[in-house]
Amino acid sequence: MHPQEKKKVTRAWPVIKAYAKAAGKYPKLVFFVFFGSLVIQLAAIAAPLVLKRFIDTLSGPDASTVVVSALMGIVFLYGFANFIGWIGYRVQMVSIMHIEAKIMTDLSNQAFRYLLGHSYNFFISNFAGSLTRRVNRYARAFEQILDTTVFSFFSITVFTIGAVTVLFQRNAYLGLGLLSWTIVFVVIQIGLARWKQPLRIARAEEDSKVTGVLSDAVSNQSTISQFAASAHEYSIFGNAVERWRKATMRSWLADAWILALQGLLSLALEIALLIGAVLLWQKGLITVGDFVLIQVYIIGLIERVWNLGHSMRRVYDAFADAYEMVEILEKPHDVQDVKGARELKVSEGKIDVRDVSFNFGGDTAVLADFTLSIKGGEKIALVGPSGAGKSTITKLLLRLYDVTSGSIEIDGQDIAKVTQDSLKEAIAFVPQDPILFHRTLMDNIRYGRQNASDEEVLEASKKARCHDFISALPLGYETHVGERGIKLSGGERQRVAIARAILKNAPILILDEATSSLDSESEALIQEALTVLMEGKTVVVIAHRLSTIMHMDRIVVMEQGRIAAEGTHTELLSHKGSLYHKLWSIQAGSFIADS
Repeated sequence: MHPQEKKKVTRAWPVIKAYAKAAGKYPKLVFFVFFGSLVIQLAAIAAPLVLKRFIDTLSGPDASTVVVSALMGIVFLYGFANFIGWIGYRVQMVSIMHIEAKIMTDLSNQAFRYLLGHSYNFFISNFAGSLTRRVNRYARAFEQILDTTVFSFFSITVFTIGAVTVLFQRNAYLGLGLLSWTIVFVVIQIGLARWKQPLRIARAEEDSKVTGVLSDAVSNQSTISQFAASAHEYSIFGNAVERWRKATMRSWLADAWILALQGLLSLALEIALLIGAVLLWQKGLITVGDFVLIQVYIIGLIERVWNLGHSMRRVYDAFADAYEMVEILEKPHDVQDVKGARELKVSEGKIDVRDVSFNFGGDTAVLADFTLSIKGGEKIALVGPSGAGKSTITKLLLRLYDVTSGSIEIDGQDIAKVTQDSLKEAIAFVPQDPILFHRTLMDNIRYGRQNASDEEVLEASKKARCHDFISALPLGYETHVGERGIKLSGGERQRVAIARAILKNAPILILDEATSSLDSESEALIQEALTVLMEGKTVVVIAHRLSTIMHMDRIVVMEQGRIAAEGTHTELLSHKGSLYHKLWSIQAGSFIADS
């Protein structure tokens, strides 16, 4: 087997460990699942023995009342054996339904919690559709694996041991024949399943890629339409589906050959045992009832072992599906709370960025020995050309990434040593392109403070100047905004985001081009609301439209990850030929009246 294929086969072990840990929380249910299965198989072994006795008694020459009475007793025993099997089946089914429902719920919650704990960089590097599918597959694969283990592997093992033992007692040749065939069949099945495993994994991987391409295209439908690129996307999706088709056909063709071989082996077993039984019957070593016993056992064993190949294919598919999520669960979170992290306590809102260096994993540093001090309650603006590092500062302040070196402190507390939740509770952030949940407008605004009353939500909405357009909607605040808020315009989404920040009322406020999507009328309406929002808070504003930050306490001009200049608008503008003066000159035509 190719080294890469061996690596793929061993993917089952991490999944087994994860599922075993989850099942360990419910030992009683696990016991009853396997106890019920054991009872079912023991009943399946016992019932043919009773039937053998019935046939032997019936085939005798005596038809007296005593014999008839004995036959009735045997019929009662046969019914009792099957009734015990029925009870075992009920115990097994009730137990397995309960344990699968509980564990699948636990696994879904575990996967969701751990997934959300991954960093900002993780999510921008993966397709949302693929991640969603991994979470769903992880829980569903457990059901598949447990069902296969109980209904196939465990039942085959118990039934085979029982059948071989019974036939061995009747005649050693029959028992040895059945045992030898079972061993050969199982070994071949395992070998074929291992041979086919890389094909299954390849099929699962191509299936995930198709989902990712589909999700990416659906999320960017408007872009595809704007660039008339439907044909291009058809080609990309068609190529992904074609790769999936080829991988699927290779897997299915392998299944066809496996099934053909199974049929030949099963036919050989039945013929060989029946021929042997005839020879033994001729010598008087077995009875007519033994023929029935042998046939029932052969049929039962072939049925179970025949399904072994199918079961192994299904369980390997489940392992392949589950492993995609296990990989994420085994991947450490890039940004974690340190051991013993404390809650951030904000008194003044003073921010100190001390000798911070940062890069995104490459050799080029975005920030190099960057130092900036912001007083509590001070309102500063970060300006400069694209790529200067302005947004990086806010991402580090929100701890979407950890600094490469240096530190960031809020009121003397290193943000790397406080809990992430307490840090983000202390900061209200309005991004350049707000993304909303596909929930109601009331829910989206209330996200700023989940326990806020309806009245508080309405008040924040009025301050953000979005109450009027919301009230004009047919369902008002109960309007669902669509995925990512697509039903709203950019300006409407931004005002909803501002309302959310107003409701949060955090001591530190970050505005990343917060008015960039607003038309002139809307911007004028919201400037007053932003002034109220910024009152008494430490404010960091990123702006390209310099007219919006003229009255900030301090403007920090950044270039290539460093501070090029800082001061008030008037001070910076007085330096002819400076970067700020050049930026202002470029934009002056659009707001010369403001100067």
